[in-house]
Amino acid sequence: MTNQEKSKDWATREAAVEKFIQVIAKNMNLYGITTSVGRLYGALYFAEQPMTLDDMRDALEMSKTSMSTGVRSLAEMRMVEPAYKKGVRKDLYKSEEDWYKSFTSLFGNRWRHHTESNIEEADQTIVELEMLKNQTTDEMLIEKLEDDLYRLKYAQNYYKWLMRFIEVVESGKIFEYIPKQEEE
Repeated sequence: MTNQEKSKDWATREAAVEKFIQVIAKNMNLYGITTSVGRLYGALYFAEQPMTLDDMRDALEMSKTSMSTGVRSLAEMRMVEPAYKKGVRKDLYKSEEDWYKSFTSLFGNRWRHHTESNIEEADQTIVELEMLKNQTTDEMLIEKLEDDLYRLKYAQNYYKWLMRFIEVVESGKIFEYIPKQEEE
């Protein structure tokens, strides 16, 4: 194989990997992660070695500040972790390669936050509507409030169920029900 053929093969590989990194970035949008942070994760995932912020900046042509913010976000979601290499003084980072672990962490964090917020809002709305129901004499309004309270209590039950589901995901028990896909 000539050097030109090898070079062409490497370029083909790079294009294929870049295409998949774009898919990763696009799909991470579903979890509230920006495309640029998704690209950062993809670059780290395919990197042969841990990368410094400078390495990431060069690879993605983004500012070092953007890289730092992106790495911090990914680290909070447990999708990136610090790495160490003897003799290297700069901070190194590598991707969490267990996508199941990343998903359970990311899903749990995102959904827990929103669900807890929804529970709190439902609780406050119930208190407000019950107070109104107790002080009004308008029979039609009382009837409507009872219907509203029924709907809010239904929502509360759903959010309680959702919290249990989130716990199953976060704890890893989800894999007892839906096992991880083994390598083929």
